[in-house]
This record gives sequence, structure tokens and C-alpha cells, in this order.
Amino acid sequence: MLSKKYKFKNTLIIQKSPVFKTIIFFIILISLILAFLLDLALGSVDIPINEVVKILLGLETEKVTWIHIILKFRLPKALTATLAGAALGVSGLQMQTLFKNPLAGPFVLGISSGASLGVALVVLTASATTPTLLADLGIISDFGLVIAASLGAASVLGMMLVVSRRVQDTMTLLILGLLFGYATSAIVSILLQFSSKERIQSYIMWTFGSFAGVTWKQLVVLIPVILLSLLGAVLQSKSLNALLLGESYARSLGLTVQKTRFSIITSASILAGAITAFCGPIAFLGVAIPHLCRSLFNTSDHRILIPSVTMMGAILALFADLFSQLAVSQMVFNTARLRENRWWNQYCSVKRK
Repeated sequence: MLSKKYKFKNTLIIQKSPVFKTIIFFIILISLILAFLLDLALGSVDIPINEVVKILLGLETEKVTWIHIILKFRLPKALTATLAGAALGVSGLQMQTLFKNPLAGPFVLGISSGASLGVALVVLTASATTPTLLADLGIISDFGLVIAASLGAASVLGMMLVVSRRVQDTMTLLILGLLFGYATSAIVSILLQFSSKERIQSYIMWTFGSFAGVTWKQLVVLIPVILLSLLGAVLQSKSLNALLLGESYARSLGLTVQKTRFSIITSASILAGAITAFCGPIAFLGVAIPHLCRSLFNTSDHRILIPSVTMMGAILALFADLFSQLAVSQMVFNTARLRENRWWNQYCSVKRK
């Protein structure tokens, strides 16, 4: 039997068996591989999936340009989307468990607002005499905004870690995190008020969030940071399960609640802060994915939820990137047709004359 049904006090409880959960895991894994390949294959230039697999395996393909398109543009973007979806999903799960709040997400501690403040200080306060933002930064172009966002996120993270050492109540910590976020957002609003239109536009473009701006050089830094943080989250599974039953019960099991809270905040903040620094603020994944996986597996066991949230977050991020990619390619196609029609109308008008 794939599931067992129990009726208790007019309430139907469905307990899914390990076989059923294994099947769901297998389906999610296949969906992740399919979403990754589709993200590489579809776009303004459609590439057959078998050719995509050949390129990933280093084999010869029909067109050399396909290799350039995938390896230089689409593969970094797909890897970034996979990492972002996994990181934000796990970070949101950690925050919802820690604060026992279904609406909590990766950015409730003000990490995203701190990253936004770091970017705003660089973009909006740079001197008007320099022609480019990179000249204002005076550092490598690939890591300019990344360093600024990382410093802003790290500043807020540092304050939150200091507070978490002194505050015993989790709800007070949540409120202080929201206050930090509001304070940094207020500073950004003041900077926007006194900035030029060009710099405001540059900052707004960053706040949209994108997987396309991450290069191979940046992935060399992003990949190990995310993988190590995800490994830390996996090691916290038992502690997270204990916190579900309350801090008093967790203490009775020998868990040091304050140290556990400190490690969870550190792990979740690094996951959310790294993605925000490299991709910009992307908030919807961290709130939605944990609830989806809880409903799908009908469990609150983090030994099951963390792997499933990792894969489901990556799938949703890949499909979001795929839809945006197809929308842009359709817009380019429609623009090309519009230009063609304009040229044809002009040609016909000249012939009539």
C-alpha cells in the first residue's frame, strides 16, 4: 500500500508510506533534470535536447555556435537558477521552523535590505564625474556590486548575530529583524530622493533580480558558498526537528537552544545573502517552496524536507528563468516582425509613388 488512512475524531489523516515518498523523490529528481535541460535548450535559439546533452558531455555537435550559446550564456544562468532556488528554499524552511511562522522567509532578518543598502550606497552616491559605476568602485567589474551587496548583508547579519546572543525570545528576534529591514529601507529611500535619474534606474534594475548576470568567475565563488551552507543545513536536521516541538522540549533532549539558533541564523543568512549579492533580491521562492513540500510529503521531518525543498526550489527557479527567457525571445521575434512589416509598408508606399 502506498498510503494508510486513519480516521480520528472525524478527521481523515493520510500517512504516506516510504515507498510513496521514494516515488515522489524520484519524480522530483527527473523533473529537475528535465527542467535543467529545457532551460539550456529553449530560448531565442532553440537547440535540440540531444545536442545539449552532447555539448555537456564534450562531444561534437552540428553547429559550433550552439556550444558558444550554451557554455557561455545558458549554462551559467541555469546553474545560478538552480543554486538560487535551492538556497532560498532551504533558507525559508529554516526561518519558518525557527520562528514557527508560516509567513517567514529568507529575508525576515533584514539580510536582503542590508544587501540593497550596500548596493544603493555604491550606485546612488558615486561621484557624477566618473563615467561608469566600475570606475567609482575601482575594483574588478565582475565583483563590483557583489562585494557591495555582500558587505551590506554581512553588516546586518553581524548585528543580528550579536542580538541573537543576548535575546532569549525568538519572537523578539523576529521583530528586531523586521525593524533592521525597515531602517535600511528608509536609508535607501533617502538616497533615492537625492540621486539622479540614471543612477536610480541602475539601482531599480538591480532590484528586479536576475540569474543572467552571474559569470563563470562569480560561480567559482558562489557554488562552494552555497554547497557548504546547504551541507550545514542538512546537518541541522535533527535540531530543527527538535525545535518543532518547542524550545523546552528541545532543552530536555540536551539541545543548546541558543547555539542552535545562532547556527540556524548564520546558515540561513549566508544562503539568502549570497544569492541576493549575486542575483539581486528574489523573495517568492523562500516562502512558497517549504509549504509546497510539506503538503506534497505530508510531513514536517526536516530529513525529508531539506532535500525535497532543495530540488523543488531549483525546479521552480529553472522554470521561472525558462518562462522569462521564452518571453524575451518572443518579444525579440515580434520586434523583428514589426520591423519587417514597417520595411514592407515603406517599400510598397515608394512603389506606389
